[in-house]
Amino acid sequence: QGPVVESGGGSAPAGGSLTLSCTVSGLAFTSYAMGWFRQVSGDEREGVACVSWGGEYTTYGDAVKGRFTVSRDNAKNTVYLQMNDLKPGDTAMYYCGTSKIGRYCSEFLRHWEYGNWGPGTQVTVSS
Repeated sequence: QGPVVESGGGSAPAGGSLTLSCTVSGLAFTSYAMGWFRQVSGDEREGVACVSWGGEYTTYGDAVKGRFTVSRDNAKNTVYLQMNDLKPGDTAMYYCGTSKIGRYCSEFLRHWEYGNWGPGTQVTVSS
C-alpha cells in the first residue's frame, strides 16, 4: 500500500456526476498542494485540477473548468474531485499526486511537477 490511494471511480452517463477521493497516509499532507491528473492509454497525462495546502486556491484544466471542483479536508488527509456534467471525453484513469513545488498551485498543471502518484481510479462516461 502506497501513501496515496484514489477511489470513487466507476461508470456514469453523460451529464451525470461522480466524486473521487484521494487519501494520503504517511506524508505531511499539509506540506503539499495536491493535484488530479488523468490519462488515456498512449496519451500524455493531462492536468485536471490542483488545490493549495489550505484549500483556498485552485487551478483547473481548460477541459474541466466550470464542471469539476477540487477540495480537501486536512483533518481527514483527503482530497476530493467533484465531477459534474460528465462527458464521454472525461473517460480516463484519474490519478492523484503531491506537488513537488510546495504548498501552492501554479497557473499550469505540469505532470512532472507532481509525484507520489496513486494507482489511479477508472472513470468511464457513456454517451
